[in-house]
This record gives sequence, C-alpha cells and structure tokens, in this order.
Amino acid sequence: MELGLNRLPWYGQVGVFLVVAVALFVVFRIYYVGPRLEVQAERQVDLDGKRAEVAQARQDAIELAAFQVEVDDLNNRLDALSAVLPEQQEVSQLLRRLTTFANDSNLTIRAFRPQATVAREMHSEWPIRLELDGTYHNLGIFFDRISKFARIINVSDVVIRAKEPPELNLTIAAECTATTFVLIDPPEAEPVAAPAT
Repeated sequence: MELGLNRLPWYGQVGVFLVVAVALFVVFRIYYVGPRLEVQAERQVDLDGKRAEVAQARQDAIELAAFQVEVDDLNNRLDALSAVLPEQQEVSQLLRRLTTFANDSNLTIRAFRPQATVAREMHSEWPIRLELDGTYHNLGIFFDRISKFARIINVSDVVIRAKEPPELNLTIAAECTATTFVLIDPPEAEPVAAPAT
C-alpha cells in the first residue's frame, strides 16, 4: 500500500494541509512570536514607566518654578523687613536719629540709657530709657516722628511731670522707654546629603 497525498480524496488533502498549516502556525507562534511578544510587553512596561517619569519631571518643573517664585517673593519680603528689623544693634545710628527727632521737635534729651536686650524666638527687643525736657506739644510731635520712622520703635512707660519752676519752652520733664527690635538670624541648617543612586 502506497501512502501519498495523491491517493487521498480532495477533502482529505485539504484536511492534511490544514493540520500541517495549523501545526506550523502553532510552532511559529510558540517559538518565534511568543518570545517577541514577551519582549514587546516588557518594553511597553519600561516605556510606560519612562513616560510616567517624564510626566512627573514635568510636574516637578512646574512646581519648582512656582516654588522659585514663592522663594523670590519671600526673599523680597525678608529684605523689606530687614530694613524695619535690622540684624544688629545700631546704637550710634539710632542715637543720632532719636537726637534728630528730639531736636526737630524742640526737645532736649537729658539721658539716653540702653537697657539689656530681651531675646525672643526670631528677634530681640532692645529697650532704651529716654529722659526728655520740653513742652507737651513738642513731646507729641516727637512721638509722631518716631511713629513714622521706617524702623519699628515702640514707646512705653511714659511718665510726664511738670517742671518746677516752668521755663520758656521747658514746661515738662518726660521719661519713656523706646523699644526697638533686632532680627536674629536663625542657625544655618546643615545641608542634607542627596541619596546615592
């Protein structure tokens, strides 16, 4: 008996052809296409991860720009506040300024006594005891000039007494405490080391 495809009826030949074709397709799929699909799936996962990193980097860049604007704004505010709250005691400058205010207000400074500073969290208070001679109106002008000074100066513990005997333009003796503020620099934070990659 001779085996050959020619002896099979046409539908048998088609059936054998289909079985061989399916077998070849399965072998092709298992040994060639399957590994390629796995590699492609791994690459797709890597690509999705890289796209997520790029999206996060873009978001970080946007946030960095916003943070930079905020830092610049805060630095500008700090510079403006540093003019109002200096970082060191400027005794001679403050004495000159208070003397100028007193002279412009027709007052005489009898005493200028700096007191001990009082440390607070972000600033220190620096009280200065003043003794002044003049008129009540001139004392009001002096306090008004202090209130308009760029640097913060609080006036407290005001004691006003009539001068005995009163003289021309010297009817009162006043004592007060002028408290100014000095900005304390926070200690420098140690830089944080970047994690090794």
